[in-house]
Amino acid sequence: SGIHTYTHTRSQGLYTINNHTQRLQKPNINSVTWSPSHTDSNYLHHPNFPFLPFIMKITALCLTALVSASHAFAPSTPSSASSSARALSTESTSDVPLLQIKEKVPCFGAAPFIGDNDVFFGENYWDKLTMEYGSAETGQYLRAAELKHGRAAMLAVVGFALQKLGVTFDKISPHEYLSVTQNVKFADLAAMGPLQAVQAVPLEGYAQVFAAIAAVEIYELTHRDGEIKRDESVAPGLQPGGLTGDLGWNPLDIKITEDRRLKEIQNGRAAMFAICAWVAAEAVPGSVPLPLPW
Repeated sequence: SGIHTYTHTRSQGLYTINNHTQRLQKPNINSVTWSPSHTDSNYLHHPNFPFLPFIMKITALCLTALVSASHAFAPSTPSSASSSARALSTESTSDVPLLQIKEKVPCFGAAPFIGDNDVFFGENYWDKLTMEYGSAETGQYLRAAELKHGRAAMLAVVGFALQKLGVTFDKISPHEYLSVTQNVKFADLAAMGPLQAVQAVPLEGYAQVFAAIAAVEIYELTHRDGEIKRDESVAPGLQPGGLTGDLGWNPLDIKITEDRRLKEIQNGRAAMFAICAWVAAEAVPGSVPLPLPW
């Protein structure tokens, strides 16, 4: 009938197959009789075969993967092959360069060392900013920023030195008060140190300083070659290379040479170091172990 009787004792019990019995060391304990047939599917859940459903699922997944892999290695159709060839030809004939090498941007203002040998401190950073992160216009903007900071530092050095040497407005100005409404006299500021005098300036005085600086900046943003540009959609100073530090203001008609431009940059660098050292020495006595002229 296609039915076989199988009796299994789990722990050294009794095996009976088709009425042939083999006895082990122990008697039947927890024996289970299993009688599968071709029409019964309960044997899949028999406790002696707990992994049978899992094995069947893994087998099905493996067969599915094999079928998918066979499609992956199948030869492509003529239409797909031709489209791939057209794509490759289009990419090969594109105008995009494979490797674009930027030229080194020269830096004006390298400090002369000995003879004709110039020393360029920070050349690696200059190359990175002008070649990797930016362009020649970036270097032009950085040079303009250095010029502005150098000019401001030179004015600060002159003002700081005059204050320390006693050349103050109470001796040269016809006015007695810096601010009448705030009752601030030039003589009061002359009796203070440079840092205290700066702190004693009223808020209205700083507003005037800010307005003067803003006027210079707006002039440079809106003018080129000494004239305002009204027909441009973008201000000249906001265009690449628009800020150069050259305001076109030369009332003494001084001849501009490369040597004078270099001296302006070098004097500005020296002034930036000087004003930082003087302010530090004034705020923290003994912080700069150098003799000062006062």
